[in-house]
Amino acid sequence: MSAPLHPARAIGLVARREFLTQVSKKSFVISNVIILLAIVGGILVHSIFSGSDDQPATIGLVGDQSIASTLVATGDAVGTPVDVTETPDEHAARDRVEAGNLDIALIPGTDGSYTAVTESDINSGLRTVIDVAVAQQAEIAALSAQGVDPAQLAEATGKASVTVDALDPPDPEQGQRVALSVAVVVLLYMQIMMFGMYVAMGVVEEKSSRVVELLLSTLRPLQLLWGKVIGIGAVGLVQLAAYGVAGVSAGLATGVLTLTGTAFGVLASTLGWFVLGFAFFAVLYAAAGSMVSRQEDVNSTASPLVVLIVIMFFSAFSSVSNPDGTLSNVLSWIPPFSAILMPLRIASGVASPTQVVATIALMLVVTAGLSVLAAKIYQRSILRIGKVVSWKEALGR
Repeated sequence: MSAPLHPARAIGLVARREFLTQVSKKSFVISNVIILLAIVGGILVHSIFSGSDDQPATIGLVGDQSIASTLVATGDAVGTPVDVTETPDEHAARDRVEAGNLDIALIPGTDGSYTAVTESDINSGLRTVIDVAVAQQAEIAALSAQGVDPAQLAEATGKASVTVDALDPPDPEQGQRVALSVAVVVLLYMQIMMFGMYVAMGVVEEKSSRVVELLLSTLRPLQLLWGKVIGIGAVGLVQLAAYGVAGVSAGLATGVLTLTGTAFGVLASTLGWFVLGFAFFAVLYAAAGSMVSRQEDVNSTASPLVVLIVIMFFSAFSSVSNPDGTLSNVLSWIPPFSAILMPLRIASGVASPTQVVATIALMLVVTAGLSVLAAKIYQRSILRIGKVVSWKEALGR
């Protein structure tokens, strides 16, 4: 008679089997390649189209080019950059606007005024640039006519400026933080829901095929449960890491993301909280799977877990716009809400180190307690073939 396996070795063997079984499926490989291509492709398309909005407007200037530098400087100052090119005459300028080679053609008048030729209309930002530049050019001409040196006047008045001292300055990285927060919430919701169900389905498959009876002849129920949870969880972690690395790398390479430290910090925290959130739900999904004998019955025992995950998702999604609000602050301390709200708060930059450490400790304690409870349910239900075991029966003494 062979000696019983060491608990760690037993769990490791089950985990390795589960991991290799999942990653060797052709459907798993193909679906993940498609998703990774979609992530990278979507970011590339976004960078291309969003980058097109940042192209400077083209202005063709007829005649005297002295206003060109004023147009460029004014455009840079108001955040509407322009590219000014010399155009030989009015006829050529109109032809270039009609052909789409110029956004606007500026044709000087006889009294310091200009005519702006455009295809349809001028947006407000570009109109401001032209109006301010023409006014400044007229002011310089008037000062010169009165014998005033515009350069000396600018130097004398240059120190008269206003300094803004904001009590609550806006976060220049807010847009990227919101995008990262939304991505974190959606990814964690999908991964925890999907891989939790994988655990339940795997348990039912072993139970219905009677493979579990053979496994339990050499393994303890808790070893089999944790081996399955760790193996399938490792698949989810690898998949989530691949999505995150692909998305962050593509974002940094295209300039969609510029928060190098923040982006990789969010990725690391997301992976860590996935492990905690998945462990919390996976032991319960394993217990739910052990209570049925057919895969089509899994929803009857797993529905309370699905409802809880959906509530977590909507509470987190409603907190994206206000991550430091009361709802987010309170729920982020409560397992399992911590698993989806804490990564959101970290991405938003509102989570303190104390809260991060404390919520991790709470999740570990609660998950350890649930694993003991789930092991008892698993042990009572896994060999019961036939009717669905209710939660009341499974939790009964």
